[in-house]
Amino acid sequence: MGSTISRVRSVLRLLLDMKAEFDAVEARLKRSPGLPASSPSSATTEPFWMVPPATIADHQPEKLPETVDVVIIGSGITGASVARALLDEHGSGLKVLMLEARAACSGATGRNGGHVNPPLFHDYLALRKEFGREVAAQTVRWRLSHLVALQRAAEAEDATEHTQVRIVESLDVYYSLEALEKAKEGLAAWKEDMPEESRDVHCVEGEEAQNRFRVGPGALGVISTPGGAAHPYRLVTTILAGLLRRHAGTFYLATHTPCTAINSPSDQSGLYTLRTPRGTVRSSHIVHATNGWTAHLLPGFRTKIAPVRALMSAQRPGTGLSSSITSHHQDFSSSQSTLAPAPTEPGGRAHVFWTGSMGYDYLTQLPTGGHELMFGGGFARAAHISLDEIGEMDDGGLDIGIATHVGGALPMYFGLQNWGKEGTDGDNVDEKERWLEGRVKAMWTGIIAISVDGRPWVGRVPTKVSERSEPHASLATRVYASKEHNARTAPPGEWMAAGYTGEGMTNAWQAGRAVAPLLLGKEPEELPLPMRVTERRWREAKLENLLDRM
Repeated sequence: MGSTISRVRSVLRLLLDMKAEFDAVEARLKRSPGLPASSPSSATTEPFWMVPPATIADHQPEKLPETVDVVIIGSGITGASVARALLDEHGSGLKVLMLEARAACSGATGRNGGHVNPPLFHDYLALRKEFGREVAAQTVRWRLSHLVALQRAAEAEDATEHTQVRIVESLDVYYSLEALEKAKEGLAAWKEDMPEESRDVHCVEGEEAQNRFRVGPGALGVISTPGGAAHPYRLVTTILAGLLRRHAGTFYLATHTPCTAINSPSDQSGLYTLRTPRGTVRSSHIVHATNGWTAHLLPGFRTKIAPVRALMSAQRPGTGLSSSITSHHQDFSSSQSTLAPAPTEPGGRAHVFWTGSMGYDYLTQLPTGGHELMFGGGFARAAHISLDEIGEMDDGGLDIGIATHVGGALPMYFGLQNWGKEGTDGDNVDEKERWLEGRVKAMWTGIIAISVDGRPWVGRVPTKVSERSEPHASLATRVYASKEHNARTAPPGEWMAAGYTGEGMTNAWQAGRAVAPLLLGKEPEELPLPMRVTERRWREAKLENLLDRM
């Protein structure tokens, strides 16, 4: 009897502890995320991607325009995609202002892993069960389309080499039997339903996987798929620089100019008023492209999109690692006719490491310079650590447990016999003075945004959600950039693209491109219906669903 009572007490104590943690998460998410910190704390180094800074990093117009057609809040990959689609692809002639709280592309895009690895089989069964085969397949194709779309964007700026946009062989490496079996089940279903897209995707198990892909002895299986990689900061800042050059007088980028408040139309102009430390701006359309900070100006999303702090690093590769991280032969052109073969030099492979059914770590390698390993993750090493990072908005700090994992996991993932001696920067004095010594050159954090229903939010923000009235529909014909333009837009309002659940590089670009035609009163071509913002979806999205999955 005493033993039974003791077990019951232990279970009750565990349940109470879990409830207390969940309550703490909910309390953090119900608070405003506020504005991004103006500068990082000393706890971490600066993001490796953002050195050296782009020429437009601190770009500002001499004076903010008083009135524009569109204000885009956020200068990451989503905001850049919206602006490029409006101005270059659709030639709208609209007057567009982009507001950024810090330096250009200094949020999640300038801090992420550089991996463009679309989830393919990973959640296919769940998508098919919830939405049916057609929508599940459309969602996978949407994700895959980013591989080509980002290549084309870089090519349009004549900056493929500079932005390091490339096709890679992406390896999902499984150290958990449960995770591997679940992946194989999803892979079989996906290959059956989408044979053309999955033709070159294969699974290798056991010692064959360890030997072929040069991963650690604990690896149970590897699934090889087409993927991509990029230098995200260079890609976005190059695109923004091109827009400033091509659309001088109609495109404005104002860095270090946070939007602190939005007022509903109330005066004779009938426009939204956006308040910043540098003055006010009036506009008929607002695009929210702030992802983890969405709820700052859209409080209705405070328990719909959960900001989560994620950790990244740049590490020196071990001297014996070259054959583990170089793609030797993979050519995806048979199933994806627009994809080039993965390069057979450093930077040609990307990895996702699965040690359990929930969390994963991710890795790409730079194709130039010191061929640094861009490695991140550690979020799901322990439930307590994971929950503490939900709602944590300080992207200048880090969690010591997660940092310890990220700083030490790579030799174990690849196997100590494959890692070799620790790498160095050779005689590069500048590198030695700029970065940390040892394996880890730099370590930093960024804020990702987890959608509580697992899907991005793309489209018009309902007034029920924004809690702001919209300008009069007659303003849809007004274009402030040029009186000669006959451009029309949709009825004025607020728009958004956010909540990519850690997969921004395979959602954000096309999400931004989808917002542009919607704003212009047109239908986007490929936007999956479950990603649309609707009042009903907003009402049904519950934080409990996310916590249950965790």
